[in-house]
Amino acid sequence: MSTPITITSVRPSDVDQLLSLSRKTFYDAFEHLNNPADFEAYTSVAFTREKLLAELENPDSQFYFAVIDNEPVGYVKLNYRNTQTEFKDTDAIEVERIYVLASQQGKKIGNQLLDFAIDKAIKEDMKYIWLGVWEHNHNAQRFYARNDFVECGSHHFWVGNDQQTDILMKKELR
Repeated sequence: MSTPITITSVRPSDVDQLLSLSRKTFYDAFEHLNNPADFEAYTSVAFTREKLLAELENPDSQFYFAVIDNEPVGYVKLNYRNTQTEFKDTDAIEVERIYVLASQQGKKIGNQLLDFAIDKAIKEDMKYIWLGVWEHNHNAQRFYARNDFVECGSHHFWVGNDQQTDILMKKELR
């Protein structure tokens, strides 16, 4: 059974709330799976107020909160055009981040955020929607496969000094 959420745009004035939610969800999901020094080196750069504010102010990136009882419990980040980490296709949207608080998992909030992103891509007449998922995050890979995403490549990224691999997955829309 899914818990109904409200999906709202994240504004630059919400940066502190987004920063707190971003750090909490990312730490809960991945801190225990990474070398502490590498993880801290990555998060100290990736999750700063200045970096998130710049992303929020970029017209080619959009953030949306999943809200329950006036509290954000998750979020999604969508990238268009040159903000995409790979293809930079004007006919595609990248789901760069989709995170839900650990305490709220199992309520289908991630499904609702993904459905929102897919519906948005369809309404904007995109050819496909795509994302990268860590090669060791098998639960997420299964989740995306259940939602008709198929593997279409991979790319490397660095967590501190640790080179990691994302599996790229996409869903054709037309």
